[in-house]
Amino acid sequence: MEFRQLGGSGFKVPVLSLGTGTFGGTNEFFKGFGTSDVEEATRLVDICLEAGLNMFDSADVYSAGVAEEILGQAIKGKRDQVLISTKGTFTFGSGPNDVGSSRYHLIKSVEGSLKRLGTDYIDLYQLHGFDAVTPVEETLNTLDDLVRAGKIRYIGCSNFSGWHLMKSLAYSDRFNLSRYVAHQAYYSLVGRDYEYELMPLAVDQKVGTVVWSPLGWGRLTGKIRRGQPIPEGSRLNNPVTVSGGPDVPVEYLYTVVDALDEVAEETGKTVPQVALNWLLQRPTVSTVIIGARNEEQLRQNLGAVGWNLTKEHVAKLDSASKSPLAYPYWHQYGFSRNPFPTEPR
Repeated sequence: MEFRQLGGSGFKVPVLSLGTGTFGGTNEFFKGFGTSDVEEATRLVDICLEAGLNMFDSADVYSAGVAEEILGQAIKGKRDQVLISTKGTFTFGSGPNDVGSSRYHLIKSVEGSLKRLGTDYIDLYQLHGFDAVTPVEETLNTLDDLVRAGKIRYIGCSNFSGWHLMKSLAYSDRFNLSRYVAHQAYYSLVGRDYEYELMPLAVDQKVGTVVWSPLGWGRLTGKIRRGQPIPEGSRLNNPVTVSGGPDVPVEYLYTVVDALDEVAEETGKTVPQVALNWLLQRPTVSTVIIGARNEEQLRQNLGAVGWNLTKEHVAKLDSASKSPLAYPYWHQYGFSRNPFPTEPR
């Protein structure tokens, strides 16, 4: 397993991490991802460790805290072998202060995650979304306090826009506070918006990308094709789960899948392995979060490392997945003095 530095920090993470959205499945939304219990989760963790994957990503809202509890049980006795990342900010509780990135809610969230995970520190703690109500000063000072207290080792954010992230980084720099070293963001062959502004920002500010839903919300599994019904068990059959994910035009999806099929045949790899390997060659990507309902899916996803697509294969996938740029990006791409991290699409 290859390890990469997480942004501008000295912290190294495996290029693949295991997401725990499949652990628990205690509500209708997360049932669409999976329902792994402690026994199955422990097996998946052990397979990961055997393969050199030692980072596990969770969030307090995954199955209302149950995913963190299951992960805590699955790593029992192995805490010194694993890296834990988890998230807070979204609603967790019924009170008026049980949401957001206020000092009140963040401290409560971190304490709750530590208890459910059965640990006294979190390796990477990320804000699950931007809280426009709480001042960034309050949020960042709170996170810095938690780092200094030893409860968090590194901080990151998730689903921020460019100005959200830059405003936060500027405040941390001005007052010498702990800095976001990671941005957990949606990025896939059918979701390349991350490249417009967030990727150039990440290059400039040395923020590592932690990719979530690298298979386009279950669309790049190799089982979704023209003229075929959506396979039984796919999250795309669950209207509640589908509504919480990205919208992907159907014809655009099929065009990308056609290219993936061609590259998969030429390389002897599976469609998901090709889609994951493409991401691992993109600028700023530190780790890609893979999910697995079972051992078979996990072992297949682990096969995305240890080899690389050729430049020709990457170019074919880039071409198939290109989409019209929004303003001002189409205009900026025409000014070659300021090159973007990726080629114009």
